Amino acid sequence: MLPALVAALALGLTACGGDDEGSSAEGFLAGVVSDVGRFNDKGFNQLALEGCQRAETELGAECRALESRSTSDYIPNFTRLIRDGAGLSVATGFLLAEATNTAAGRFPDSNFAIVDYSAAADPFAGGKTNVLGLTFKTNENSYLIGCLAARMAEQEGRTVISAVGGIKIPTVDIFIAAYKAGAERCVPGTQTLIDYSQDFVDQAKCKELALNQIARGSQVVFQVAGGCGLGALDAAREQQVWGVGVDTDQSFLGPHILTSAVKRVDVAVFEAIKAAADEEFTGAEDLVFDLENEGVAVGEISPDVPEEFIDEMNELEEQIRSGEIEPPTTL
Repeated sequence: MLPALVAALALGLTACGGDDEGSSAEGFLAGVVSDVGRFNDKGFNQLALEGCQRAETELGAECRALESRSTSDYIPNFTRLIRDGAGLSVATGFLLAEATNTAAGRFPDSNFAIVDYSAAADPFAGGKTNVLGLTFKTNENSYLIGCLAARMAEQEGRTVISAVGGIKIPTVDIFIAAYKAGAERCVPGTQTLIDYSQDFVDQAKCKELALNQIARGSQVVFQVAGGCGLGALDAAREQQVWGVGVDTDQSFLGPHILTSAVKRVDVAVFEAIKAAADEEFTGAEDLVFDLENEGVAVGEISPDVPEEFIDEMNELEEQIRSGEIEPPTTL
């Protein structure tokens, strides 16, 4: 059942491949429905797809991915998966909560998992026993990155950093709130500029916001806006300041990437599919991913970062793991 899965998460997070002898997923159909950011966002949605594909490769399950070009596609995509016999339908993100609730009510004998949303929250409050929440303590790794960002800005002589969010929702604000708090912890008085594009797709919107922040002195730009946020990171590259990636390790974008706030959506989706295939799925509960089980992490750090800054981050991480520090989740 789920408690056993939670205990095994750290092992699953470091698994690198091969057949899973304990799985009965052969022939099991798993589906994943993207949000409007779609699967080519180089981040959140792409990771969900990779988790589904991993289940196909390692467990023998069949993965079916349905892309949503608009919010009106969500329920039809779920319906298509259920009619095709999906044993688990995975909703990629906060924006699909209402549609997931509707589909779960319409198909009570089918199982659903939703990324970045608690099964105990509205609209699921009261408990839908066929919905599993996959949640992430991204305030933990973002706090560490805020500290690093502030130190790097201080080194440049301007204690100003920034964040470009997509839509202002809790799963975006949790990153930004902790980033701001971590910066203040390590360099008191650091100014954190915050703007929202109200979009997860249009890179031009995020780039414009980031350029404005850099003009106001930002030395580090944290993107929390999916595909749109790639524009913010491009602005950082053009203006020769640091950029911070999100969800996946975005160091591949170039040497201007300071680090990334990694969220292992791929592992969460894989674990949910495995549980459903093994008939160990339990709805109305959450799988929680954090620093302790490596469900969130700090990505590759630029080699230009002084060792003492990394040491400071490591000390803070131990304090978070022990409970001595509890990074904020809201602004």
